[in-house]
Amino acid sequence: MQATKIDLLIHCRWIIPIVPENQILENCSLAVDGGKIIGTYPRAEADKKFTADKVEHLNDHLVMPGLINAHGHAAMSLLRGYADDLALRPWLEDHIWPAENRHVSAEFVTDGTNLAMAEMIASGTTCFADMYFFDEAIAEAARNSGMRCQIGFTVLDFPTAYAKGADDYIHKGLQLNDRYSGHSLIKIACAPHAPYSVSDPAMQRIATYANELDMPIHIHCHETGREVTESIEQYGCRPLERLKNLGLLLPQTQLVHMTQINGDDIRMVQDHNCHVVHCPESNLKLASGFCPVGELLEAGINVALGTDGAASNNDLDLFAELKTAALLAKAVAKDPAVLDAHQALRMATLHGAKALGWDHEIGSLEAGKSADMIAIRMDSLTQQPLYNPACQLVYTNAGSQVSHSWVAGKALLTEGQLTTVNRQSLIHRATEWRNKISC
Repeated sequence: MQATKIDLLIHCRWIIPIVPENQILENCSLAVDGGKIIGTYPRAEADKKFTADKVEHLNDHLVMPGLINAHGHAAMSLLRGYADDLALRPWLEDHIWPAENRHVSAEFVTDGTNLAMAEMIASGTTCFADMYFFDEAIAEAARNSGMRCQIGFTVLDFPTAYAKGADDYIHKGLQLNDRYSGHSLIKIACAPHAPYSVSDPAMQRIATYANELDMPIHIHCHETGREVTESIEQYGCRPLERLKNLGLLLPQTQLVHMTQINGDDIRMVQDHNCHVVHCPESNLKLASGFCPVGELLEAGINVALGTDGAASNNDLDLFAELKTAALLAKAVAKDPAVLDAHQALRMATLHGAKALGWDHEIGSLEAGKSADMIAIRMDSLTQQPLYNPACQLVYTNAGSQVSHSWVAGKALLTEGQLTTVNRQSLIHRATEWRNKISC
């Protein structure tokens, strides 16, 4: 039988395909052609079945789907460490927003997004959801890097360097949506900043467009106790109920943070089939509260994982976020069995894909899906002895061990080296921005 010619054949020690669940394949190969996964095979069978333009021998590595960072503000990497050790509202209103008013521009967003993407690629993320300003600059940077990205166009009631008010943000966002309609790696979402920063009329317009255009809604929600208290005082209801009344709770709605929730809130999310994006390290650093991940998962709610921005985290390593999420979920539930290693890996892959509406294409290594995948070296001192590869990914420093990354079959990282962005140039630009911002 003649071997089939393909683009890429990867021989590796382990594969975690995510689907089927809880499986670890050993001494297998992954075949890729035309940017799509053909399938996984025993190594001897793959050698007979395929001949490839590129063959990777990753004998000490584990291959899995690329991680999906379901919430962040990439350009804010240029504000990493700028205003640490503060509560959310003083951090945001007294430090971050004033700094942004002085410095945010298309150039700032391009440089900050490039810096963030390099960090994410190097630590295993292949897809990210972003929420910021100068969306065209984000889209161009994402295109150049080769990463997959959901770009949420931020909507606020007040002006910034990017827009004059809610109508202007929405107008620019809809133009962006028209421009990228049908793009294979870029999706556009409506991103009202938060219930406390967007008025009812603007929220209703967003709900209308989200319904008409089948666009995702990406919003910070129930992030702090103060947000909930102020909503009850101003609107007579909790933020989530207000969003429901305004028509924003949809199957494509992504609720970010959700640290201040009760049983009624959980039932509301459940009834409307919304998604929750959990950002544990940012919530811990800003002392915002604890998202009850175990309860949400038990209720059948899809929970994805995000880092938030580097200004409030301060890193974009989703493997580190995985470990924190797993440990925190156990502590909050007072149950060490909550969010086990395989569940945590699903949260950072298939659950993220589902939240972003991309689960038919990414999130698992299934035949026919896009070849968005990563390889991690499993031979470091901190990973020895290796009894369970899934546990080592979640509970050790796996982000630093990522060696390869592909999106739609295109290599973004090879043997630890970035292929689409220049590391030294990024560091130089970040230093220039630090000098400008700290003046």
